[in-house]
Amino acid sequence: MLAMSEINCIKLLRNQKSFSINKIAKTLGINWRTAKKYADDDQVPQENVQKKSGMMYEESWGEIVSDWLAEDEKLKRKSRRTNKKIFEELQNMGFIGSYRTVCYFIKDWREGKEKGDEDRDQNAERLHHPPAEAQVDFGMTEAVKDGKVIDVHCLLLTLPYSNAAYCVPLPSENQECFLYGLQTIFHQLGGVPRKVRIDNLKAAVIRPRGKNEEATFTEEFLQFAGFYGFEVQACNPRSGHEKGNVENKVGYLRYNFVTPAPVIQSFEHLGEILKECLTKDRERVHYEKGIFIQELLDQEFPFLLALPDEEYPIFKKETEKANKYGEITIDQAKIHIPKGYNFGQLHVVKYWDRFKVLSPYGEVLFTDYRPYMHKGRKIPWQSILKSWLQKPRVVTYSRYSPYLPGRIYEYIKIDNLAIRKQRLGWLARMLATNEMAEINEYFYDLLEEQADGSGEPDRHPYEVDWTKYDQLQPAHWERSET
Repeated sequence: MLAMSEINCIKLLRNQKSFSINKIAKTLGINWRTAKKYADDDQVPQENVQKKSGMMYEESWGEIVSDWLAEDEKLKRKSRRTNKKIFEELQNMGFIGSYRTVCYFIKDWREGKEKGDEDRDQNAERLHHPPAEAQVDFGMTEAVKDGKVIDVHCLLLTLPYSNAAYCVPLPSENQECFLYGLQTIFHQLGGVPRKVRIDNLKAAVIRPRGKNEEATFTEEFLQFAGFYGFEVQACNPRSGHEKGNVENKVGYLRYNFVTPAPVIQSFEHLGEILKECLTKDRERVHYEKGIFIQELLDQEFPFLLALPDEEYPIFKKETEKANKYGEITIDQAKIHIPKGYNFGQLHVVKYWDRFKVLSPYGEVLFTDYRPYMHKGRKIPWQSILKSWLQKPRVVTYSRYSPYLPGRIYEYIKIDNLAIRKQRLGWLARMLATNEMAEINEYFYDLLEEQADGSGEPDRHPYEVDWTKYDQLQPAHWERSET
């Protein structure tokens, strides 16, 4: 096929210069038939629909094989026909094609099956999000508390209309934490969304949504939803795109606000940090609407439901029986209950962060934080210090430096790299037999033991007079000790 510039040249010679077909062919050095075709015929675009051809598509053989393959899909893999078996059965029916032809057709059929039926619309539908509709999901991240790494389950609620987000960090994804997190977010938002879309959270869903049946929710969650007045919408199984706004926001929150892992005092402390970050984040422009997120949230606020006047109590009540040692199991941990074995049955009331145990007569026998509030993983200080010893300059800007106790960090951040390396070596030797918290607690005593002429100072570079702190303690503390 000639290029369009060559075709236009032929038409110019024919129409403007009045060249004959023979002269055009000789002038341009092309075949006479080619010159005739492009000189006198109009070159207009035509719709060409490519259809698969061949005996498998033009005759009934393809339909037969398709029916066989559809039948075999319902059977176990070992009970299905092989390509060779299908070919042999076709030959018995008078098929004259080749084995390769059958194999090509089966391959096309299976690839088409993976993409979906031809009659089914595979296009994704652009979702419209009206105001006051929310999406909820959990996301995992980490934080450092009391010198240990803890897992944080962040409950995130987003409003797709404005792209605003609210987050509450929690120690678990059980029902008590889930409902407490939602309640906290409603108070931060100042209202209740009209609809809340969730996936198959175990804290709220007993049986996920099926092909011809709706999802079954827990009684506690339905009671919570009825109290606040919002409608629950369950996603279809394996359909994360139905709550894509909150799915994307989980990653956005993790990579922008909690990486690297922050040092926190409590889950409430981390909640305040995230609340401040997300409030500031609403000062940016919406990615699609060109308006500040906060302005869109202000437009959305009148559509929210009002908060109830009373607070919804969130707890879970269970009954337990203590073993002969007076122990009951809470969150897979054995808890000793004083006088627990004296009663045939104990009542356990669980809140999101704590629990209490009552006797059958209502006497509070024991109360404490839930076991998962104390869970944590040790920071691998030995391997970190090994890396710092090779590159002592990295200490002042390492992601792990904020996790060190203050007095230890001040001790090793000295500007002299040679001395810094010596102190890192001393700290590594101490960690071989002590925990980091113990080194921090007995820091000065350990330094004095180390002062043996090795060049190390026998005291910390800055002096602390602990007697001044003792004088600040209330007098009743001293009386209670005596």
